[in-house]
Amino acid sequence: MADIAVVGPGAIGSVAALAAQQTGRHSVTLCARRDPGALRVVDDVSGGVTDLEAPILTSPAEVTGPADWVLLAVKAHQTDGAAGYLDALCKPSTTVVALQNGVEHVERVAPYVNDAQVLPAIVWISAEPTGPGEVTVRNNISSLLQVPAGPAGEEFARLLEGASAVEVELVSDFTTAAWRKLTTNAIAGVMAVTGRRAAIYQRPDVRELALALAQETLAVARAEGAALPESEAEALVGIFERMDPDIGSSILFDRLAGRELEWDARNGVVRRLGRRHGIPTPVSDVLVPLLSAASDG
Repeated sequence: MADIAVVGPGAIGSVAALAAQQTGRHSVTLCARRDPGALRVVDDVSGGVTDLEAPILTSPAEVTGPADWVLLAVKAHQTDGAAGYLDALCKPSTTVVALQNGVEHVERVAPYVNDAQVLPAIVWISAEPTGPGEVTVRNNISSLLQVPAGPAGEEFARLLEGASAVEVELVSDFTTAAWRKLTTNAIAGVMAVTGRRAAIYQRPDVRELALALAQETLAVARAEGAALPESEAEALVGIFERMDPDIGSSILFDRLAGRELEWDARNGVVRRLGRRHGIPTPVSDVLVPLLSAASDG
């Protein structure tokens, strides 16, 4: 049995907590900024509802000791706000799984975790808040967590073995996998700017824009060591074209709710690293300031 703390029981955190609960082997605690009341996860295919049974803390002062595992599920730009929980929960033997977007997991999280090991994770979970204390998962889309192959990744896979809420996949080329996901995150930024769900990618002009954005993101990815050819751009834009029209993205949901946006980890990084490598990023040069402005508002 392991002591697992889930920091940030939002859409992704709730699904991660459900997976830990489903194993029936672990002690799970949820760490939130405010009391969300009862939490439940809804399967949109079966209509099944599962209540999360873990206790909910609302302050780092309530933490009684370090955890064996911390599943960090706050948005990338909220990591600093989770510093109190991370300090209280982490010791050198703790493993922190960064369930966050972007390609800078370790650099972002390591300063807060008291020398604990940081395991970056790529999150492929389609979930959204659909009511007070309620998260709905699109279970016609596989829920997958990709982590680097190696001892820590293998231990994490064993930790969640037996859970049906998510599958853990070990990835040998994590850089390539992370940049593939980052490219989809970058494309999804168009949803936040337009305030539209996946139906927007059916427009020829938006498809052309998304393709150009994917191409420049992949150019930066290759400069960062990812094995992603330019032809990958068509495939990744195709994912959005084939989505159900009402599928959204977390950055869109935050925009519609008037919350601060995770724009830097998803889109700003393309522009920043593009400049470092001398790679033009004309679409990001327009999109990033618009996302930043929308976030400020």
